[in-house]
Amino acid sequence: MNQAAFDPVSFLEAAVQTSSHESVDEMREFVVETLDRFGVECEVAAGGCVLAEKRSDAPDDGPHLVLNTHLDTVTPHVPFERGEAREDERGGSASTDPTSDDGSEDVIRGRGACDAKGPLAALLAGFLAAQPERGRLTLALTPDEESLSLGAAALTGQSPGTEDRLDGDLFLVGEPTGLDACTAAKGRFQGTVELSGTAAHAAEFAGANAVAAAEGALAAIRTFDDDADEHPQLGPPKLTPTVIEGGGATNQVPADCEITVDRRSVPPETAEGFRSSLTDAVRESTPGDVGIEVALTDRESPFFEAFSTDPDHGLVEAVTSAARSAGESVGLRADRGGAVRPFGAATEASYFAPAPTVVFGPGDLADDAGAVAHAEREYVRVREVEAAAETVERAVSGLLGDA
Repeated sequence: MNQAAFDPVSFLEAAVQTSSHESVDEMREFVVETLDRFGVECEVAAGGCVLAEKRSDAPDDGPHLVLNTHLDTVTPHVPFERGEAREDERGGSASTDPTSDDGSEDVIRGRGACDAKGPLAALLAGFLAAQPERGRLTLALTPDEESLSLGAAALTGQSPGTEDRLDGDLFLVGEPTGLDACTAAKGRFQGTVELSGTAAHAAEFAGANAVAAAEGALAAIRTFDDDADEHPQLGPPKLTPTVIEGGGATNQVPADCEITVDRRSVPPETAEGFRSSLTDAVRESTPGDVGIEVALTDRESPFFEAFSTDPDHGLVEAVTSAARSAGESVGLRADRGGAVRPFGAATEASYFAPAPTVVFGPGDLADDAGAVAHAEREYVRVREVEAAAETVERAVSGLLGDA
């Protein structure tokens, strides 16, 4: 990399070849070294997060904008490769404008290429280029978004003994969105419905059958959202029973049964509100002699709850207008990027709400040929990385420039 100018594509090529699936230590060191090379001091904060800041001369006269993404990646291993796009990497609205050049398209393949090292390259480019004239800008990189998000929980004061280190007014979260501005995402909770009866010999009319009570519990789960309102951006919530276990002997009235459920929530539902409401619903549908307990799965950090940002907010407009301009400047199709839509997966953006939050970045979770992120065909288009970097730079300048 040329010290005089940060090149997001060169950074991405090196980043994809830097291990970050079992430990982010090497990747974090690479990012810290990159920031240092460009004269930016940074801090490795609680939870292993990387923090860097740029303050204007008038930090209180503008918003505090936070650029966030994660350093970790997941299996499977995808070796680094750069070359012309294959047929399955060209299709649909993701392809470039055939009038812009000879129709070829350069891609970078490898673990983390789009989730989320491509977005990281774009955020770094925007951060390093920024010269805030008002407000301040923070780069916040977290180490374990793909697992428990302990870093983000610590940064936002949602872990025991921590305080909010960010206190941001606006958040731009790097994930593969195809250069769209994603303003909402469903939450994801996991819990169990535990049914407790009384064991007895199956030949006797005795005991309280916990497995039989599951019939009522499953009915309550199936009808739980019958009267739910659809969210204007996310649609309806969804509750799915995923695992059921119960009984221990074929000739015994079973005393215990457990149903695991997956919840995809929409605002304003919270994890605790869901647990309480499901408890009431199951209780109404099961015999009184069977005990009911609905519990959320234990974890060291909060679940990702649903979030939504007003699509008309200035942050959204700054990102979408910048994305459209950047896409045009690098030769992307007019219908690639710049739209406003929900994001298809749960993210750490949840931790930053209710502050206005937009999820944005190059690449796709999936394309016309199937899964891309977390898959053996993970890739990102080079021109999208360039467009994403330009988008972040333009958006930051617009939000933190002269009012």
